[in-house]
Amino acid sequence: MLLAFSIAPATSAEGGSYAEAVAGAVRVVRESGLPNETTSMFTTLEGEWDEVMAVLKECVDTMTDAGADRVSLVVKADVRPGHTGMLEGKVQRVEDVLAAD
Repeated sequence: MLLAFSIAPATSAEGGSYAEAVAGAVRVVRESGLPNETTSMFTTLEGEWDEVMAVLKECVDTMTDAGADRVSLVVKADVRPGHTGMLEGKVQRVEDVLAAD
């Protein structure tokens, strides 16, 4: 499955930056060993349901452990059992079509 999510504390630290809190969640994702990609709006993980959901929970826990009393979480999933390599494969198929133009 692919799981794209955006996570942030509901209130920012003094100065208005969410970067430190979000970096904590991205660190969890990267240390998970699962294929992942972080962009300006979402982080996408690829793996089996249980392992991806465990990482997502750890991201939320990391943010609350850092002092967030409320966490905003947006999640979108593409659940296709038995399919792997989709994080790069889906993008490559679009690039192939564009290259053929």
